[in-house]
Amino acid sequence: MTDAPPRPARRTMVGTVVSARMAKTIVVERVRLVRHPRYGKVLRRSTILKAHDGGGEAKVGDTVRVAQTRRISKTKAWRLVEVVRRAPAAPGGATA
Repeated sequence: MTDAPPRPARRTMVGTVVSARMAKTIVVERVRLVRHPRYGKVLRRSTILKAHDGGGEAKVGDTVRVAQTRRISKTKAWRLVEVVRRAPAAPGGATA
């Protein structure tokens, strides 16, 4: 094999899981604050990503790190890297 140059690091993002109802897929929301160019008001803008979670380890409310990868389906081009922080358990052991 030839010595190819090392690949650059993949783009990663941290966000919150808002849905885990699909098989092997989670929906991650990334919220950022931007200032309005004219009026200066701070606005919340969100980005929705669909990520591959083959092991089903992420649950709704978890903070996760996802990395960009090859296109897996029409809307899915990210994969779960790690669960950064687990969501607090619902009181009374109720599940959503």
